[in-house]
Amino acid sequence: MLDEKDTLALLRRAKAGDASAKEELLSHNTSLLKSILRRYLGKGVEYDDLYQLACMGFLKAIAGFDESYGVRFSTYAVPMIAGEIKRFLRDDGSVKVSRLMKKCARDMNLYIEQCVAARGEQPSVRELSEKFGMDESEVVFTLGSARMPVSLYEQGDYKDEKGTTLADRLPDPEDQEEIFKKLAIREAIGKLPEREKKIVVLRFFRDLTQSEVARRIGVSQVQISRIENKIMAKFKEELR
Repeated sequence: MLDEKDTLALLRRAKAGDASAKEELLSHNTSLLKSILRRYLGKGVEYDDLYQLACMGFLKAIAGFDESYGVRFSTYAVPMIAGEIKRFLRDDGSVKVSRLMKKCARDMNLYIEQCVAARGEQPSVRELSEKFGMDESEVVFTLGSARMPVSLYEQGDYKDEKGTTLADRLPDPEDQEEIFKKLAIREAIGKLPEREKKIVVLRFFRDLTQSEVARRIGVSQVQISRIENKIMAKFKEELR
């Protein structure tokens, strides 16, 4: 792996259109690409195809990286690479979804985003049912079709989730303390300013990365990280 100084020098050349700098960055980050794509083996996509997707995500990270944000390139690149693979698995992977259903899911998600932006909360399933002329069960099925299936025993992508599976993080249905925590968090979300509320919805309910949220809100990833830390501090205060 290159040190940060050499990485930044190559990034500047790559962003200026130097193809050899891009190739050198890819070459020195092969282990990073492979470590990420290993999480998605066994999902119906060949290793070589996953590697090509990881490379595409890496090149997008080069194009979108801004060193003025003060974050390491690898920190910025990891969610971009994983996101490229996830999008492929969701849209073109082993679970096939009709074009009509994909379009309907996109329309629903766009409407949900508009509702969140306008009034700070997501529409109910009943509201979506009336808006799109579907049964409520069809609404749930359509929205679910746009999400990539995951195993209950798959480990998380982020540092604070390492060593734990989704099953480990599912709450006990009989855990009363967990219920009280959820109520307290819901109340805390209701007190947030509109922009912070939207960030919570996009990050923790729509499962977007900080980079994706930053692009939608129109701020930097660093700002999203700071706002997120501020929100989490508020939540911890509410739970005391």
